[in-house]
Amino acid sequence: MAKPAYTRLANGERRRRLLALGERLFTEHTYGELSMARIAREAGISKALLYHYFPSKRDYFVATLATGAEAMRARIEPDPDLPPEEALIGALDAYLGWIEEHADGYAKLVAGAATEPDVREIVDDVREATARRIVEGVGADTPAANAAVRGWLWFVDGVCLEWVTRRDLDRGEVRDLLAGTLFGALMAAGVAP
Repeated sequence: MAKPAYTRLANGERRRRLLALGERLFTEHTYGELSMARIAREAGISKALLYHYFPSKRDYFVATLATGAEAMRARIEPDPDLPPEEALIGALDAYLGWIEEHADGYAKLVAGAATEPDVREIVDDVREATARRIVEGVGADTPAANAAVRGWLWFVDGVCLEWVTRRDLDRGEVRDLLAGTLFGALMAAGVAP
């Protein structure tokens, strides 16, 4: 008797496998390079079944990012028992560790944000939430502090992309550069970090 061409999985297991596949595919390819047909082929399922789980490529991408973002958020959560400066340094180091482990995916995400409106919107939402968190953390919700933090976050993306592309700085140097520029930007905005 012939073996079926597919394997029936429980909904949760199928979704988990599709999200794991998405993490791999979006690391290997930019958002624009992938289609739902190609993703379905890679998953060994029909396009209709893929659409059952994710109504669009954007929904699939968002779900894949959300899964990775939750794992990253848990990893970089600042230690509330540490002084703010030490907590920030620890969170930055953890973030850079994540980027080191996902360098190709990070580079593709930044490239996608520059060229794909759907990716840009997702990255902008994450950047906005991060900016709010930092501004609240330093306790200075002023226009100058907001501008300093938002500008710094763009700087972070540029430095991290440079770091994973050229590989001529070590993680500690990148961490110290990022922390120093944030502290400098906040001081220039009239906020003592």
